[in-house]
Amino acid sequence: MKFNVSGKSLQTQLQAVSKIIASKNSMSILDNFLLRVTDDKLYITGSDQENVMTAWVEIFDVEGEGEIAVLAKRLLEVTKEVSNQPLKFCVNESTKEIDITFTNGHFNFSGIDASEYPRQKEHADDAKKMEFPSEIVLNAIEGTLFAASTDPIRPIMTGLFWDIEEERITFVSSDTHKLVKYEVTSVRPGITESFILPAKPANVIKSLLTKDEGAIVKITKDEKSATFEFDTYSLTTRLIKGNYPNYRRVFPKDNPFTLIADREALLNAVRRVSIFASKASKLIKFNIQETEILMTGQDLDYATSAEERVECDYQGTPMMIGFNSEYMMEVLSNLHSDDIKVELADPARPGLFSPVEKVEGIDVVMLQMPMQVIE
Repeated sequence: MKFNVSGKSLQTQLQAVSKIIASKNSMSILDNFLLRVTDDKLYITGSDQENVMTAWVEIFDVEGEGEIAVLAKRLLEVTKEVSNQPLKFCVNESTKEIDITFTNGHFNFSGIDASEYPRQKEHADDAKKMEFPSEIVLNAIEGTLFAASTDPIRPIMTGLFWDIEEERITFVSSDTHKLVKYEVTSVRPGITESFILPAKPANVIKSLLTKDEGAIVKITKDEKSATFEFDTYSLTTRLIKGNYPNYRRVFPKDNPFTLIADREALLNAVRRVSIFASKASKLIKFNIQETEILMTGQDLDYATSAEERVECDYQGTPMMIGFNSEYMMEVLSNLHSDDIKVELADPARPGLFSPVEKVEGIDVVMLQMPMQVIE
C-alpha cells in the first residue's frame, strides 16, 4: 500500500484526532491511530472507548487499499518535523513495516495489525437524523459548556443538555451553582428529542467547528450514542445516561427588580475585588443602590479587604446580596454584550443575567445562586 500526502494536511488531521485519544488507555491498542486507505482518501481514527473520531485527508498516487494501526505519539512526532513537505507512505502489509519518505530522507518503523483495533458499532435502525448550522452549534457550546459540572458524583450534570423541540433547540448546562440556558429559535428542527453530550466530545467539536456560511453539522442519534459529522470529521460518542433535571422550574418566575450595567466595567471590578475576597468562600458583597453598586471583598484570615464602585441603573428596592466571585466572572465573561441586565428579587433568590443587546433568534439567560451575607 502506497500513497502521497501533504505533510501539513496530514499533521492537521492527526492533531485533531489525537484530542480524543486518552493519555492512559486500558487497552494498549488505543494508543494508536487506525489508518485506512480507500477511494483516494486516508481515514485516520482514534478512540478512548467512549468516543471514536475519524478524520480524512486527500491522498495522491495511491497504490492499493488497506489499513494499519500506528502508535499515535510516534506518528505525531515524525510528521511534525516534516509537516511542510510532501510525504510518501509505503506500508508493507506482510511485515507491517512503514516507510515515510520526505525531501531529504525517510523514517522507518513498524505498525500494528489493524485487526486488533476495536470496531465502531453501527447506529440502531431507528436512529434519528438532524442537521444544524455549524455556527449555531459552535456558539451554543461556547456559551454554555463553561457552566457544566466537573463533579463525577453527578455525571448527568457534567454534560451539555440538548433539548430539541419542533420549533426550537435549547442548550443547557449547570453545576447547581450556576445554570445557562441558550435557546435558539432561528432553526426549526421539526422533531422532539433530547440527549446529554459529555464534555470531552463537546470540547473537541468546539475546537474543530467553523462559522463558515452554509457549513452544517449532521447528527445521527440513537438511544445510547450520537454521531456528529462536519467538514472532514466524524465523531461518535456514548451519551450520558439519565434524565436531565427540569431546568425550566429552576428559573424564578418573578424577579421584579432590574439592574443594567456595563458588562466590562462590572467584570473588571469583580476581578479586582476578588483578589482580596476570602480564598475559601470567594464571597463578594454587592450593595446595590439606584445609580451604583458598591462591591466589597474581605479575607479575615489575612486581614485584607477591597471595595469598588460601579455605575448602574437599578430599578428596585436597595439590596445587599452576595455572589461567588469566580462564578460571577465566568458568567460575565460569557455574556457577549456591552451592557448586561440582572433581574433580582431578594438576597436569598437567584439572579438572572442576560445581555441587553440581543441576537435575533437567540435567547441567553444565565442564573447564579446567591451566597449568604452576614452584615
